Amino acid sequence: MAGVADAAAPGGGGEGRRGGAPEQQESGRGEPKTLWGSSEPRPPPAGPGQPSAQQRTETLGFYESDRGRKKKRSLSDLSLLRFISAELTRGYFLEHNEAKYTERRERVYTCMRIPKELEKLMFFGIFLCLDAFLYVFTLLPLRVFLAMFRFITLPCYGLRDRRLLQPAQVCDILKGVILVICYFMMHYVDYSMMYHLIRGQSVIKLYIIYNMLEVADRLFSSFGQDILDALYWTATEPKERKRAHIGVIPHFFMAVLYVFLHAILIMVQATTLNVAFNSHNKSLLTIMMSNNFVEIKGSVFKKFEKNNLFQMSNSDIKERFTNYVLLLIVCLRNMEQFSWNPDHLWVLFPDVCMVVASEIAVDIVKHAFITKFNDITADVYSEYRASLAFDLVSSRQKNAYTDYSDSVSRRMGFIPLPLAVLLMRVVTSSIKVQGVLAYVCVVLFYCGLLQHRGPAYSIVGISLPVPCQAVFVTEGSKTWEVKDL
Repeated sequence: MAGVADAAAPGGGGEGRRGGAPEQQESGRGEPKTLWGSSEPRPPPAGPGQPSAQQRTETLGFYESDRGRKKKRSLSDLSLLRFISAELTRGYFLEHNEAKYTERRERVYTCMRIPKELEKLMFFGIFLCLDAFLYVFTLLPLRVFLAMFRFITLPCYGLRDRRLLQPAQVCDILKGVILVICYFMMHYVDYSMMYHLIRGQSVIKLYIIYNMLEVADRLFSSFGQDILDALYWTATEPKERKRAHIGVIPHFFMAVLYVFLHAILIMVQATTLNVAFNSHNKSLLTIMMSNNFVEIKGSVFKKFEKNNLFQMSNSDIKERFTNYVLLLIVCLRNMEQFSWNPDHLWVLFPDVCMVVASEIAVDIVKHAFITKFNDITADVYSEYRASLAFDLVSSRQKNAYTDYSDSVSRRMGFIPLPLAVLLMRVVTSSIKVQGVLAYVCVVLFYCGLLQHRGPAYSIVGISLPVPCQAVFVTEGSKTWEVKDL
């Protein structure tokens, strides 16, 4: 029986092999029960705590089928209503990025503070320029008179000092002589002929000319102060030193030529502005005002440090004050043509307001975006005012190395001599002084300028400190130590 059983066992195995074909075919249609045949090497046995290969495969198959079911379910869940509902009910929390949004809010507040702080600086700087400009008409003639009186009466006092005149007196005499010479030279320039010559040009040509005049004015202002400083130093340099210059006379003629040419340049600017005011369609005036907005494109997208912004602010102050003087000249010329009819002044008033408003708007927008893009706070304009006050105070001290008007010229690029020559030329040609009463009015007007320079001086120096080593400036409730930038 045992032998029969043993013989039956292989036969059963054979039958199992013979019957294995259908079984394999069936397994080919479905999932196989085993993954390895007898001829394939089996994988190494799983270590302790690890699932067998068959279990891992079954586990992978389970997850793959579950992932497929989820994918089918997610595809079925996508619909327009569910998308709209998710978008309408979706939320977020801004406090997760608090620093970023706080910085953005501070930028908005800074832009809101820029107009106030900028106009305070402009107001302060314009009075600085006005003080230096009035100095030419009020104190400079008196100082020249005192210097000439000392020079004439010098033999009566004897040569107690090695210098005939003090350096400041020499500079005052040179300024007075330059003013007088350039004033008489300006009489040879025909303003009426220049007006009609400019008026006959086309609008586009006048627009190009005005832009070229603005560039030339900046170049003249930059180089002109160097010419004047070279003259002052050449005339007052100690004689013990070795001569390293071409002489006082050549420097003097260079200074006279510069002031004369710069005065003619400003006269052409004023004439062009006058033509724009008197044009019928005001197209030239509109183009000239739109030219101011080109400054925004040329300066907003540049990298600015605090010192660069300070230089640009000083340039804007000088430009605004010069435009105010040009508007004054235009009004004087127009009022003279209309026999000083006060009704014509109201005709010019809207155009004057339009020019001033465009200047203010351009400066505010330009400075607001420059401070925004360069992360500069609005408090920097208080530091600029303090630095300008430092220049004012340092020029009033006993050991000052420069005159106040020259200090303003170096800081802002504003040179009052050419503008003063032009204004004297326009005023004397527009206003006729005849009779004793007219001369009395001129004297009273001069005394008024001398008196009003005191309030301008007090406005310029918001609080002028006593000369000391450490200079402090007080504005309202704020006090800080002033240092030069």
